[in-house]
Amino acid sequence: MTTADFSASQTFPRTQAFAEAIVASDPTTNGPAMTAARTAIVDFLACAIAGAGDATTKMLAQAVGADQPGEAILIGTARRTDPLAAAIVNGYVGHVLDYDDVHASVRGHPTTVIIPALLALAAERQFSAEELIASYIVGLEAMARLGISIGASHYENGFHATATLGPVGVASAIAHLTKMPADRTAVALGLAATQASGLRLQFGHDAKPYHAGMAARSGLLAARLAAAGFGGAPDFLDNPVGFHTAYAFGSGNLAALSDAWGASWQIVAPGLTLKAYPCCTASHPVASLGIELNREGLAADAIARITFTYPPGADAALVVSKPTNGIEARFSPEYVFAAALIDGALRLDHFDDRPVRPDLMTLATRAFRRHDETAPRMSSDPATRFVILDVDLKEGGTIRRRFQGLPGVTDPEDKFRDATAGQPAFAEIPSLVRSMTSSADLRQLLAMLNQDGLTSPSTKDMP
Repeated sequence: MTTADFSASQTFPRTQAFAEAIVASDPTTNGPAMTAARTAIVDFLACAIAGAGDATTKMLAQAVGADQPGEAILIGTARRTDPLAAAIVNGYVGHVLDYDDVHASVRGHPTTVIIPALLALAAERQFSAEELIASYIVGLEAMARLGISIGASHYENGFHATATLGPVGVASAIAHLTKMPADRTAVALGLAATQASGLRLQFGHDAKPYHAGMAARSGLLAARLAAAGFGGAPDFLDNPVGFHTAYAFGSGNLAALSDAWGASWQIVAPGLTLKAYPCCTASHPVASLGIELNREGLAADAIARITFTYPPGADAALVVSKPTNGIEARFSPEYVFAAALIDGALRLDHFDDRPVRPDLMTLATRAFRRHDETAPRMSSDPATRFVILDVDLKEGGTIRRRFQGLPGVTDPEDKFRDATAGQPAFAEIPSLVRSMTSSADLRQLLAMLNQDGLTSPSTKDMP
């Protein structure tokens, strides 16, 4: 089918409109969107360089055959490999510490899926840095629009949106970057959608960050197959047994997919939340409250009971109450609050694979959750996200605090320095990302990322 036939057919208007919006987009003229994208890339690279040193990264790289020859870089190492393998590993390292950005419309992590695939493609073909940044914005837009359209039931029924929406976001970004015709873009989106998978039951396990790598690879493969002429359904949004029928559980809103596309880019509004703490986003409000109470001098020994009150659905990702190690603890608000209150900060070493500290768990076992069933169910609207903290004191009295929305950082420069341990090899990356425009700039970035980075203190490295 030619592009002209595709436009004239009107057989699948939703998929058609979505594909045409993707390929026709030009975010380069939107200064706030381009600036937000550059900031997000700096944040992602901080997480990825640090994550490259995690002990599990080596396991994954070996398992997916990242030792095979190729031109695509492995972030934070001096090695190169096949682009599909690089997409898996680089997606994984960006998410393994659970320190990477989150987007409310996605209800997941878009950058750690999209940027690894674009960097893998950039190793094979010549693109400018500005083109890559613009395509990242388009991929995020597609992923976020799909998230809005599919509704909350998708996530709450057990799917991990980073993994299920990610392949479509990646395929969209690559279709835009490569100027793929709209008809082939529709096929690429369908090939990406048929690879959509990932369950929240993997939270607290190594498989959770693997979802990001899996989505990056799936979207890249889908786009490559479509570009090669590989066949696939061109109507993943319109088909009666399509994506929404399978994944929306009856709550889909197809009009949200392309109506007013780019009128306000999703990377600008509602925008990304750049994480302040290396753990699940849903636990961040209680982290901030714990740090606040630490600064006010509240001692753990003074606490009899802690109660977190959430709106319905707000703690769906927080699947662990009694973690045994730091990886599980990323999804435990009880642990996160205890660590924040006792130590006055949350560090990467709070969330590695070593056993949790007994003093933190002593306090964590005094924490309980409840839901305010009269409140609106949590959605992409920030007004529906809150936590109320009640601390009952042993000597009587209660401290009550409320946190609305999500904490985050606006400038990831300090986070980048901390995550990369200030290593000189990586020090100039933030300034390059904020200014890069040409293909030469992009090549320079790839070279700077293609250096050996950090080594994890994880016990998995020990005899």
